[in-house]
Amino acid sequence: MNDLIEALSIFARYKCEKYPTHCEHDVLIIMSVTRDEVSADDAKRLDALGFFWSESEEYWQSFRFGSA
Repeated sequence: MNDLIEALSIFARYKCEKYPTHCEHDVLIIMSVTRDEVSADDAKRLDALGFFWSESEEYWQSFRFGSA
């Protein structure tokens, strides 16, 4: 739980949208923050927390937090 909260806190520093996430097919998606907005240090930390930038879909996603 703490890893998810930390990751969402990082994303919230860049944008704080009313509906920032989407979940489908065991993937938690961050809809509003682009790769270019995130610093290299934050991108590295997000990777350690289970989020990565999807080149094909062009959004941040996590399989770790997308399913039960």
